[in-house]
Formats: sequence, C-alpha cells, structure tokens
Amino acid sequence: MRSNLKIENKTKLLNFKKIAQTRRQRGYNWEDTLVKRFNKLENWKAFRLGSPSVALPDILCVNNEDSIIFTIEAKSGTGTTLTVPFDQITRCLSWTNNFTVYKTRKVVLAFKFLSKKRIGVGQYEKRELREFYKTWNEKKIPTDIVCKYDGMTYSLIHGKKEKMDLVDYKMPFISRHQKIASRED
Repeated sequence: MRSNLKIENKTKLLNFKKIAQTRRQRGYNWEDTLVKRFNKLENWKAFRLGSPSVALPDILCVNNEDSIIFTIEAKSGTGTTLTVPFDQITRCLSWTNNFTVYKTRKVVLAFKFLSKKRIGVGQYEKRELREFYKTWNEKKIPTDIVCKYDGMTYSLIHGKKEKMDLVDYKMPFISRHQKIASRED
C-alpha cells in the first residue's frame, strides 16, 4: 500500500513539473515571437531580458530613430483569462522611467490566448487565437491586471475585481491575430 502511494505521489510530482515546463515554454515562445516581429522592422531592436527571477521586464524594444522605448510583459495561455502581477508592471515602469532620453516611453502588456481552450485536465477545445496589446497608464498605481479572452481588462485588488480599462495599442508590426477590445459604455 505504501509503495503505491509513493508511486502515485511521484507521478503527480512529474505531472506538475511537466505542466510547469509547458507553461514556461509557451511564455518563452511568445516572447521570442514578439522579439522576432520587432527585429524584422526597420529602426527597431528588441531583446529578451532573461528569466523572471532577475527582476527584469520580459522584453525591451527601442526605436532610436523615432525616440521610442517599450518594456513588454508578455503572457500567453489556454485559459479564459491571463494575469500580470503588479510587481511585473512596477519593474516595467521602473525601466521605462529610467530612459528619459526617449520621447515615447510605454509599458505594453502583450496577451496571447492560444487557439485551444483548456476545459479540463489534458482536455482542450478549439477557439480563435487572439492577441491583445494594452498600454499601462502611468498615472495608475500598479495592481494585478487580468485580461479576458474578449480583451476586456480589470484589476484585482485584495481578490476583488475592479474596473480597469487599459488602452489597446496598435503595434508597429502586422499581426492577423491582433484584436481590439470592444468597449462597453
């Protein structure tokens, strides 16, 4: 009986490791895609800045000709919502605010909802792939931000949803999957 329990626990641990690895791989692929899109553009240069443990934004993009700098926090997944924690927004703001030589400085939150929606453990259904690019309003205090599959956003403050409309940003590259969230008035 004890050996069965050990085997079961080891199997669960391996499954969690595989799930975490898949999640990291999705994030890396999304960041890599964004960097490649920027680097194909004239006058743009983009860099992945490293792992999340080093307290850096996911991506740094600059256009020296037009005096533009973006820090990008990229999220992708199979769920119906994607969340950017407040500390990731804070570190992006810190970077963009330090580069005062750039006239245009933006924190961009890049959300990618994959074409498969998770409906259960290892179970998915097909849906439209969607990308949303939102700019952070520097006048707002950073909070956890949630983007829904329809592109609408809200903040999470002490576990409570609060309305937080973030502006859609038209990226300088072409993406057939970029969507603009419709606003409810």
